[in-house]
Amino acid sequence: MAYLIEVTDTFSAAHQLRGYRGKCEHLHGHNWKVTVTLSAKKLDSVGLAIDFGEVKQLLSGILQKLDHTFLNDHPYFQKSNPSSENIARYIYGSVRSLITKTKVKVESVAVWESERTKAVYFEAAP
Repeated sequence: MAYLIEVTDTFSAAHQLRGYRGKCEHLHGHNWKVTVTLSAKKLDSVGLAIDFGEVKQLLSGILQKLDHTFLNDHPYFQKSNPSSENIARYIYGSVRSLITKTKVKVESVAVWESERTKAVYFEAAP
């Protein structure tokens, strides 16, 4: 038996994809939607895998650093393009480093740049 917990939030930011041939090489922005998925095999004594409020606070703190910025200026995106895929990987690593409960695992981070397109980052088993 296992549980999945998901928290979704949003942020707005601009970016441009270096080396890309097409419209996305030009400066443009998105209203990004981000969903963090966590898993747990057991619940605590209250019946929770992790408090939604704790996850919301962690995700909000991460997204506040990206909100209303030019993502290309962010130190993480100096070496990699601020694509949806790389944004998802960045947020995944950030959430993983902040989760203090050892019984909770970050499964994936999904990043939508529009209502119809998203990228999901997860660490596949070897």
